[in-house]
Amino acid sequence: QVQLVESGGGLVQAGGSLRLSCAASGRTFSRYAMGWFRQAPGKEREFVAAINWSGTNTYYADSVKGRFTISRDNAKNAVYLQMNSLKPEDTAVYYCAAGDGSPYYRQREYDYWGQGTQVTVSS
Repeated sequence: QVQLVESGGGLVQAGGSLRLSCAASGRTFSRYAMGWFRQAPGKEREFVAAINWSGTNTYYADSVKGRFTISRDNAKNAVYLQMNSLKPEDTAVYYCAAGDGSPYYRQREYDYWGQGTQVTVSS
């Protein structure tokens, strides 16, 4: 069992940066791939980024590639999402998830989900 708690969301102007954190409980955190997903108002939840259990492989949605960076610290049971050059279209609730993550973009491959953190980017 893994419990996930996101933090770091907030209101930022376009072009700004935010760093999201996801704290995980449970001794088995390092076994899981971790993903970030987001859901904008009126839209379906979508894949943003993922990282394998060891941190050696990362994956990104085309819409965030080059602007967002996912990382993890297994010693701290945490995963991060550094978001730079934010755009109004990045406004959404951001969720972290843990699971097999294969394939990394498929939501049903993730067994555990956090409650989400709101990111709002003003123009």
